[in-house]
Amino acid sequence: MSLYVHVPFCETKCPYCDFNTYARIESLMPSYIKALVAEIRLWGQLLSKPTVHTVFLGGGTPSYLPAEDIETVMSAVQDAFELESGAEVTMEANPGDFDAGKLKQYLAAGVNRLSIGVQSFDDDLLQKLGRRHSAQGAIDAYRMAIDAGFENVSIDLMYGLPYQSPEQWESTLDALSNLNPPHVSMYCLTLEGGTPMERWVKSGQMPEPDPDLAADMYLAAQERMKAQGYRHYEISNWAGVGMESRHNLTYWRNQPYIGVGPGAHSYLPGYRFFNLKSPRDYIDIMQATVDHSSEAGTKEIIQKMPVVETIEDIDKDLEMAETMMMGLRLDTGIEVRDFNERFGGPPSAYYGETLDELASLGLLMSEDGCLRLTHRGRMMGNQVFSRFF
Repeated sequence: MSLYVHVPFCETKCPYCDFNTYARIESLMPSYIKALVAEIRLWGQLLSKPTVHTVFLGGGTPSYLPAEDIETVMSAVQDAFELESGAEVTMEANPGDFDAGKLKQYLAAGVNRLSIGVQSFDDDLLQKLGRRHSAQGAIDAYRMAIDAGFENVSIDLMYGLPYQSPEQWESTLDALSNLNPPHVSMYCLTLEGGTPMERWVKSGQMPEPDPDLAADMYLAAQERMKAQGYRHYEISNWAGVGMESRHNLTYWRNQPYIGVGPGAHSYLPGYRFFNLKSPRDYIDIMQATVDHSSEAGTKEIIQKMPVVETIEDIDKDLEMAETMMMGLRLDTGIEVRDFNERFGGPPSAYYGETLDELASLGLLMSEDGCLRLTHRGRMMGNQVFSRFF
């Protein structure tokens, strides 16, 4: 099992972001941490202190919190859950939010992996993205993390941006190559409804992203990362040897996880459920929460969580389809034996015609007991995934 801890605070909200995050609510931080600790402890009680192999502090901007709050949250996690030996504990951080002292506190609290939101190494693009750091600031932040003792650091980048030229992307890839981080995530911009950036594009204030140019940028990144020896283990993620994101692999393998905090999602066998989104409502409800026993079935346990707003039943057909979709994002693909053990039959028993058609189109291949996307299949991933629903 994995644990996701949501931190909804940001100093400023980026114009492309549609996550459940908020600026200018810093006054809620002390009461929020108390509420978060209460939910963490409640889950530990309800699930009888389950073992977790990964923890991910995301947001929002966890590094925007005082380091002492991270220590408080991690102490609660360690009390409520049994952390597997060598558990991966990731924290998202923005350049400029931390210094050497805070990094030492993160390490002492049990955080052993940082995911730094760089997005670009171009100052002009960073300004257009509403980021608060400079390119040099991002470089300095990465080096500071390494010097502090973090051996596992990931850098997040974005491509397919308005105004972004191929030359700017190549320059960002050059800067990335010079740092040679253990892990890199690169995501194409998606214009999410209701965000300022979507409104700017619709009104003509900002040029619309070019999907063909974005595809070229993705191919350029693939070539560069392959030349540097990275493993392209997931459609948008590259890693050095043994540096894959174990937490995100939980999602891609459709395995159980608990999410705590407002808007957090969770998945337990047969059920997906979502916490309410409002930080203020979340705080109010958790302050009134009492302890519960764990003697109940899965759905009854979920229903005892006062901040769970929606519970979705996951039947076998949907679980299989999601397992296919998520697993095919990975370079290892779907292991037929594992699928058979989980669902009582191989993928071909449920999706035979679809698999044959995808293979005939050159989008899917079968080898070594696994189903994998071809290079062309990765470029057309969304079209492939839709065939299983």
